[in-house]
Amino acid sequence: MAFIPSSPSSSSPGQSFSRPPRTPFVNHDKDEHRINERIRVPQVRLIDEKGGQVGIVPTPQALQMARDRGLDLMEVSPNSQPPVCKICDYGKFKYEKKKKEQIARKKQTVIKVKEIQLRPQTEDHDLQYKFKNVKQFLEDGDKAKITVMFRGREIAYVDQGYKMLDMLIQQVKDIAMIESPPKLEGKKLMMILAPGKKPA
Repeated sequence: MAFIPSSPSSSSPGQSFSRPPRTPFVNHDKDEHRINERIRVPQVRLIDEKGGQVGIVPTPQALQMARDRGLDLMEVSPNSQPPVCKICDYGKFKYEKKKKEQIARKKQTVIKVKEIQLRPQTEDHDLQYKFKNVKQFLEDGDKAKITVMFRGREIAYVDQGYKMLDMLIQQVKDIAMIESPPKLEGKKLMMILAPGKKPA
């Protein structure tokens, strides 16, 4: 025999049963440090807001000390026995940490490799224009890969290609260093220059 659930006795016929609203879930684990009431160990080794060693105190007492100063109790070394906690302004701590991370990211230099292609019969004014571009790449902090292309019988002009690269090296010697010297690979003569400091 099938079981038919009965309606709650307090509900009148035709009245639908509604659930109470759910309490929204708050993920406290997104913070990398446990603070205040989230520190549930019985005692902690306490550091005050000035960096002074207070010693081992009951956690409720440490929390009250932080509250009396209008600050937070932050766990800084959870694996210690007992855990090490510090009295601090947690909001200010997070702000300063984020600011330091932003500064660190700005200091990270992304070096690009930009390429210039030449031919052994490139005319002088075109050559100087491309040399000027190489110089700009280096001054912008990027590397420059210079490739001299030889087609068909032009391979007989390899010496001309080396002369062109030597000419470029002389023009940028004060702002660049040779990362990869001129090297012939098949029908390509290649060299890589990297930014370098000017001599004092």
